[in-house]
Order: sequence, then C-alpha cells, then structure tokens
Amino acid sequence: MNRKTVNIIIDGVRVRVPEGTTIMRAAKKAGVEIPHLCYLEGVNEISACKVCVVEIAGKSKLVTACNSPAEDGMVIYTNSPKARRVRRTNVQLLLSQHDCNCPTCAKSGSCKLQSLSNDLGILDVPYEKDIARAPWDKNFPLIRDSAKCVKCMRCVQVCDKMQNVHVWDTCNTGARTTVDVADNKSIAESDCVLCGQCIAYCPTGALSERNDLDKIYEALDNPGVVTVVQVAPAVRAAWGEALGLPREKSSEGHMVAALKKIGFDYVFDTSFSADLTIMEEAAELVQRLSGKEEHRWPMFTSCCPGWVDFVAARYPRYLTSLSTAKSPQQMFGAVAKSYFAAKTGISAEKICSIAVMPCVSKKREATKLMMDSAGAGRDVDIVITTREFIRLIRSMYIYPERLEPKPFDSPLGESAGAGVIFGVTGGVAEAALRTAYAIIEGKNPEKGSFAEVRGQEGRKEAQFKIGGKVLKVCSVNGLSNARKLLDDIEAGVNTYDFVEVMACPGGCVGGGGQPFSDDRDKSKMRGDKLYALDEKREKHCSHENPEIIKLYEEFFGSPLGEKAQRLLHVKY
Repeated sequence: MNRKTVNIIIDGVRVRVPEGTTIMRAAKKAGVEIPHLCYLEGVNEISACKVCVVEIAGKSKLVTACNSPAEDGMVIYTNSPKARRVRRTNVQLLLSQHDCNCPTCAKSGSCKLQSLSNDLGILDVPYEKDIARAPWDKNFPLIRDSAKCVKCMRCVQVCDKMQNVHVWDTCNTGARTTVDVADNKSIAESDCVLCGQCIAYCPTGALSERNDLDKIYEALDNPGVVTVVQVAPAVRAAWGEALGLPREKSSEGHMVAALKKIGFDYVFDTSFSADLTIMEEAAELVQRLSGKEEHRWPMFTSCCPGWVDFVAARYPRYLTSLSTAKSPQQMFGAVAKSYFAAKTGISAEKICSIAVMPCVSKKREATKLMMDSAGAGRDVDIVITTREFIRLIRSMYIYPERLEPKPFDSPLGESAGAGVIFGVTGGVAEAALRTAYAIIEGKNPEKGSFAEVRGQEGRKEAQFKIGGKVLKVCSVNGLSNARKLLDDIEAGVNTYDFVEVMACPGGCVGGGGQPFSDDRDKSKMRGDKLYALDEKREKHCSHENPEIIKLYEEFFGSPLGEKAQRLLHVKY
C-alpha cells in the first residue's frame, strides 16, 4: 500500500513528504537548516529545549519542529521575526542557567549551545543567573558538571535507547527538574560501563572524560621516565577530524610524527598487540572447539571493556564464556614492561606506559586487578582519549600537516591488516577467523573470506566452513543489541560458536572518546578508512606479522603457553 504524502512549503521551498513526517525531517529534505539543541534524530525528539520553534502561516502559536508533524498545505517559516525572537529568548534562558566559563570547558569550540549563541548574535543575557551545582567524584573516568547541564535529555535517551543500560534519569519536579544518576546512586555505584556515548552526544560540556593530560605532562617532563605510547587503530581514523586535516595529512605517519614532536620516547601501534590478541584468541577458539562439550557456548570476544563490564553487571553467568585473552591495550602494556624492557635494557620500573584510545572505558580497564602482570606496577599507566590527544597536540602548538611522516617504532610497531580492522565492528571476528582458519586448515584463507561479518547493522550473522565443520558466527555493536542477543541465546532462539561484541555503535571507530559529532554515519566513514588500510597492508593475517613471529620465537614460545597465560590472559 502506498503511503499518503503531504505537500508543504518551507521558507519558500515546496517539498512533498510522507504523512507523519516531522517538520524537522521535512526541512532537511528541503535543504533548510532549523537550529536545534536537544534534537538527535531517532533518539531524542522530545522538544526539551524549544530552540527549533517555527512559525506556521495562519497559526498564532509557534510549534517545535522536532516533534510536530507536517500537514498538507502548511506554509512554514523557520526564521521569521517571531520565530527568531522566541528562539533567542529560549537560548538566553538556557544561558541564564548555564556556567558560561567557556575558555576552561572541554567542549569549547564544539559546544552546540556555544554555537547557537554565536549564530543568534547573543551578546548578553538579560535574566538573573541561577546555576545548579552538585558534587561529583572527580576520580571517576566520567565527569558530570551539573552547572553545564541544559536538561536536554540526550544522555538519558542515548543510555536508554542506544545502550539499554539506564544509568541516567530525571530527578525532582517542576522548575527543580534535573538529570542525575538513576535510583539515587552515585556514578560509582551505578551499572555505568563507561561506553562514553552520553559524553559523545552531550551538546554541552556537562559530560566529559576525566582529564589525564597533567599526568602526561608530568611524565614527559621527568628525565628519569621513559615514555612508551601506543595508539589504537580507531584513533588514526578520526584524529584529523577535529584538527581539520585533509585525509592525506591525517595519515598514520603524520600521527606518529606528531607524537614524536610532543616528546614521547617510543611510539608504537596497538594494532601490533591486536595481532597478538588474535594469536591468543584464535588459538583459544580452536582449543575450545576441539573440546566443545567442556565449554559453555558461544565464545565471546573480550577486547571491549565496556562489554566485559556489561556482562559482569547484567549477565555474570556468561563470564566464563568470554575469551580469557586480554584486550590489545593491556597485552601491549604487559609486553612493553617485560619483553620490550628486556630487549632494550630499559628498567621496567622506568617505563611509563601510555595508551591513546577511542574509548573512555579503557581508563578504568587499566586500573583493574590482574592488569599488573608484568610486575612493574600497572601494565598501562595512563590512558587518554582521542579528544585528549587532540588537546595535547594543540597545547604543544604542533601542526601535523607541516611534519614529515614517520613510521612506528620497532619491535612493537608492525601490524597486519587483521590488527588494523580491530577498530571497526566485525573486525575482531574477521581477524580471529583468518588465523583460526590457518591453524585448522594449515593454509591462509582466500582474501575476503570472512567479510560477511562486516557491516554497521546492530547484529550481523554468518556461517563459515572450517575444517569440515560449520562455524556459526555473529558480530554485534551497541549494548542494546548485545542485550537482545544474550536474551535470544538464553531463550534458545539463536545458537552461535563465536560472537564479537563491541559496546559502541560501529565499534571502536564510534567510541565514546572520539571527536564530537552528531553525525551517526561517522563511524562507517571511519571504519572504511581502516578497511582501506587493511587492503594496503602487505600481510593480512596476524600470524604473518614478522614482529609477532619474532615475539613468540624469542619470548612467549607459543600461544596459550605458560608465559602467555601469565601475561596475556585473565580469569573472570
């Protein structure tokens, strides 16, 4: 049945849209931009901020475009004197309840309220200031500044709808209504998995990651410290965005050159330890398959700490189904303070192990028990997000586009294509299957053999024949989809052998520590960059990485061996 359409005019542009389409979506189709603050398509369309008001010919009252349906014959003015006046007033009222100390705000320059105020030419606020302030644990990796909250409800809706974790909720009533941790809990008492999606979509600086740059400066300024930094694959797909760099100037080489210019002693690639993770995880999968009756299925990936925390909090009975392999971040830290330290003659106690990650949850992961296996304190000492990395570059007045590209250092800097695609949903499963196939079949798979697990869909299923057996595989991104998956497995609706789960939509490329953007398609574009790097790599399988081969020959012996179990695995 054909859906009925309506014809409307928006700012003089005629447009036909399906019945029930909101004015906001109709305007987008007409190429008309309606200012908004709280609106997030498909997630938050509740007219909380009243910034998107528009005027309709023949009607005395303005309507909010984000949740008002377009009706046949409507003539809409998005920027009439009346709409503009009310919009300015609404923004001024928001500013009267907002801490406007923009120069010291982590979101200055990417704040939607700041942009709106500038766009509307607001130079003063004629209303009395009334700013709410509440205490917060500043040691927690996620920071909330109540004085900057505009009660847009984005954090609540993102956590409820996209992630299904329900950390945030409204509290109080009337004029006192605000947003806080649900159920009167502290953030540390909540089930927050630190996916950081609430930070990513907060339009102001009310939510941010804990700033750990002072620790970086301290390490860099200490002549007795050797700084060893690793950079996750997803970071290279996004770091140039906020700096406005063209693609050719935001390459891996330019990123390495910037880190060297900052002053880090050694710059390595987390993709190397992603290859290491695959060696252990693929071997574990093959081992489990050989004694299938001894294990609970499916085997889940464990490289995403947000996912691991989600399982621990909500589905602890599945902890034994997680791979025991540490994440690439933690494997790198353990190798840096053992193998690398011994190979270079640097005392492990002098090494400051630093990770640049697209993720907020990695900050907590580094502090967990069993993440100090090398015997020299924490295996990873400091974790900063992609956003913090960008701020670090700016604080040093470094212009990456002016630098000559440099390679990652050795012996922990070389990676196969498999390690690079770790940063995109489906990438871990694909990488593991490439090596598992080689272990079982005794030869490398054909190029693109496991590409069916790729895709931005919430759940992607595929079947592959390896060693005469059919392996049922699934990749999932976003915790709301992960919850549905676990419920289906428990109900017997689906059965799998191997499941990859990423807490963030699109995988690490869409991580909560990446540059701010309301464009939910960004993760696909970033993921495409990683697949392009995979194509360019000479080696596509982790077991082909010559530095990985050497690491096992000189240090670990074999995957799942005694030394590997001690340094590279955990028991949940």
